[in-house]
Amino acid sequence: MEDDGTTHPSKTVVSPMARGARGGGSLGGTPGQAFLITIYGEGLGRRFALGTTSCVIGRSSKCDIQVDEESVSRNHARIEPVAAGYEIRDGGSTNGTFVNDQMVSVATLRDGDQVKVGHAIFKFIVSGNTEAQYHEEIYRLMTVDGLTELHNKRFFTEAIDKEISRARRYGRSFGIVVFDIDHFKRINDTYGHLAGDSVLRQLGALVRGRVRRDDVPARIGGEEFAVILPEINREGALAFAEKLRVAVAETPFRFEATTIPVTISIGVAEWAAAMEDPTAVVKIADEKLYEAKRGGRNRVCG
Repeated sequence: MEDDGTTHPSKTVVSPMARGARGGGSLGGTPGQAFLITIYGEGLGRRFALGTTSCVIGRSSKCDIQVDEESVSRNHARIEPVAAGYEIRDGGSTNGTFVNDQMVSVATLRDGDQVKVGHAIFKFIVSGNTEAQYHEEIYRLMTVDGLTELHNKRFFTEAIDKEISRARRYGRSFGIVVFDIDHFKRINDTYGHLAGDSVLRQLGALVRGRVRRDDVPARIGGEEFAVILPEINREGALAFAEKLRVAVAETPFRFEATTIPVTISIGVAEWAAAMEDPTAVVKIADEKLYEAKRGGRNRVCG
């Protein structure tokens, strides 16, 4: 166990992770070689090749992969090559090492696993064609938020334009809901920023499980989200929003051994052909969101 002192998550500072793993030599790697890709945090898309020697992740400048934030211990975790592939071991860190949202002391890594150290999230990739997987992952990072695994704002903006074009072409409409977490700053201040990240991640999973295949759920801000609902009118969007509000309020959000109460406020709008500005429907939903907040939060307005 290392003596790393008390951490202060609210003062987290992340610096670029510029060093490659010793085993890979460069950040590039070669086909057939395992590597980590930064999918959330500073240096998004950066990859670190893993080789035949151990790779240390931590805050220290001597680490193979440096994550310079106060919630990360100096030598936080170690990835080691073993007979079965690669194994990750926590280094007695203060805030823990997570694989697929589960805190681990030691775990065998499998292709596609997500490793979380502090605020940084890495994806572990190992297969016969890592180059192709890497480029596929980079494309995914351009459209998906790494923390919540919902679409990002860029994708959402493009999707709105496409949905408006489709609605005009076929004479149909669509609904949109915009929502955010009530008193999210209070959650960060009370439980810490790592707990706040966990809440956002769990909320993303909850939303993904409650949308249709053609719906477009997205994270459009820090704690602000939206869902495009094709061919759903205002009444249908209101019904969806209310079900989502209830689901969030009744879901126990957990971080380590702590249960965190979470509620959301939601604004609803329906696109109309008279709206010439593509952002008009989003602005209306956003106004309804703030109406819900002024009305006491944990409610739907539309």
